[in-house]
Amino acid sequence: MKSIKKVYLENLNKTFVTTANDQVVAVNNINLKIEPGEFVTMLGPSGCGKTTTLRMIAGFEMPTHGNVFIGEENVATKTPDKRDTAMVFQNYALFPHMNVFDNISYGLKIQKRPKAEIKERVERILKMMKMEDFSQRVPAQMSGGQQQRVSLARALVMEPGVLLFDEPLSNLDAKLRIHMRDEIRKIQQKVGITSIYVTHDQEEAMALSDRVVIMNAGIIEQEGTPQEIYQRPVNEFVANFIGRANILDGEIVGIDEGEVIVNIHGVGFTVKVYKKFDVGQRVRVVIRPEGVLVGKKDFTVKVDKSVFMGQNHEYGVDFFGSNLEISENNPTGKTIYKIGQQMGIGFDQQALHIL
Repeated sequence: MKSIKKVYLENLNKTFVTTANDQVVAVNNINLKIEPGEFVTMLGPSGCGKTTTLRMIAGFEMPTHGNVFIGEENVATKTPDKRDTAMVFQNYALFPHMNVFDNISYGLKIQKRPKAEIKERVERILKMMKMEDFSQRVPAQMSGGQQQRVSLARALVMEPGVLLFDEPLSNLDAKLRIHMRDEIRKIQQKVGITSIYVTHDQEEAMALSDRVVIMNAGIIEQEGTPQEIYQRPVNEFVANFIGRANILDGEIVGIDEGEVIVNIHGVGFTVKVYKKFDVGQRVRVVIRPEGVLVGKKDFTVKVDKSVFMGQNHEYGVDFFGSNLEISENNPTGKTIYKIGQQMGIGFDQQALHIL
């Protein structure tokens, strides 16, 4: 494998001009550093700019302005074939008339590599992907998951400095998606290649990534580890986009070293904080459904929804006129509350986060 490259996006912008001559800013002056060997996922709703950003890294779109560094080289104006990248596509993009060996070796043949080298590299990748027995099959003889592995093998065999993924699992069924995302992560860690992955699937992003980049309306809202993004969202958009979030009103009533006491409907909770707050300040507080504790006596609420989901029990309750979602883990042997019943609840103080 050739040297693994870092990626640096500097003031990257892409503006499209519509048929009505209006300007649409798809990517709005973003800056992002990706370390060598890091797996970074760009996550966000449709139209947020994540795919356009990936296409600018690959060279399929040219920036309106800004720079794309792969390693030390600014490739912003270079065509895809002049960049040290390889792409794994959503629709596999395999040649239907070629067998697996020929599909994987196609790029190496274009580069006019020696036949012996091509054979060695393709056979090595097939072994890594556990697909040695598939080399003579054509795409029509394989499942979607097998085709996606061939698509990944074709990218890896080029030994790129950076591997790019454009929603590669979106055409697979739910069970196969989970299996394939685990395979992709395992192979990426084994090879150690810098990887940039675009998806709108939150679970995929959490399972695959060293770092998640949340995009919205062409800007980066937050970047961090999956744990940081989930547990310490910077704003309501991120809190609502990653997982489920209950967002409550509170007031700061006390301050201590690195902690505050926040009053939520008359009950005080001690919360660890990462920025400065003032006594009397009104704040918004995030609590995930699994951070709501059933059976506590802090609040009494009425159950509006009660659904058994196997590994957890989902409740929706009326919390001072707003809906509060609760997810109680491992409900076996616990009291199950029915719609209309009163329930006592509290909040896990470690799960509270002030925006």
